[in-house]
Amino acid sequence: MELASTTKTWYRDSAELWDRFWFTPRAPHTLAVIRILAGMMLFYTHLVWSFDLLAFLGPHSWITADLSQQLHQGTWAWSYLWYVESPVVLWALHLAALVVFAMFTVGCCTRVTAVLAWFITLNYCHRLTGAMFGLDQVNTMLAMYLMIGPAGAVYSLDHWWQRRRGTASSVTGSISGNIAIRLIQLHLCVIYLFGGIGKMRGESWWDGMAVWFAVANYEYQSLDMTWLAEWPILIAVLTHITVFWETFYCALVWHRVTRPIMLAIAVAVHGGIALFLGMITFGTAMLIANLAFVSSETVSGLVERTSKLFQRSTKAATVSESKTKRRKPR
Repeated sequence: MELASTTKTWYRDSAELWDRFWFTPRAPHTLAVIRILAGMMLFYTHLVWSFDLLAFLGPHSWITADLSQQLHQGTWAWSYLWYVESPVVLWALHLAALVVFAMFTVGCCTRVTAVLAWFITLNYCHRLTGAMFGLDQVNTMLAMYLMIGPAGAVYSLDHWWQRRRGTASSVTGSISGNIAIRLIQLHLCVIYLFGGIGKMRGESWWDGMAVWFAVANYEYQSLDMTWLAEWPILIAVLTHITVFWETFYCALVWHRVTRPIMLAIAVAVHGGIALFLGMITFGTAMLIANLAFVSSETVSGLVERTSKLFQRSTKAATVSESKTKRRKPR
């Protein structure tokens, strides 16, 4: 009887923890900030294709639509860009995609543009086989989860318009917002876990030389970091911290004591990738994803303080300009 009672209690407690993890309403502020930043990244990364659109997606592109379809044979991949042959139609669809990304970023018709942003991003990824790397996958991941929650509930044109019309309700937490954030968090943990396991299969991560091989590679080097050669112990420490952090991020980021440490290292790692290895967009996209572990209370407080500071600065500048205009020349 005691074993049965203990087992029943364990199952009940586990169910309660599961429900609390997934179905506790969450305020939308963090999700909204991720929407703005991820939307800007989506707009920028797709705007870049515009500089040579036909070379990447045209009928005589480097990887043709037929070859792209062959590379995806046996999978569920599909892209409407496989069937676009006219350059005029291609440009029209591309410009429409940029408009969707811009609307999504500012939070205009967010529920619709969120789904369209994900759909368009996925179709570009399927078409651009051979030109895609981790940045595009992270963009697609964020777009997919942002369409689940109320990403336009705050910091958006939708919310501004509702307030202007007097139809805006008070900003409250939602279960769908929590599910969206949880999915980003879990997906990020999986990425880091497999990244850490993959690194541990490499000898250079065990002997402490991996960071040196990265910063000394002229293909990726944007800043000269070869001075680190004079500090081999520092190189080894950075290497081992990186692989430890990436492997155990999935466990340590959940506790409120170790979470700030994990996020601080994430800023250092991805900031370093952005600054020193030339992968600015990828490093920024990963930092955007890490925002999922920042509470909505922290985000809303930071936005409010920044807004007040901006208003004070603007007011002070206006007053100063007004006083200057009032002065009459002698």
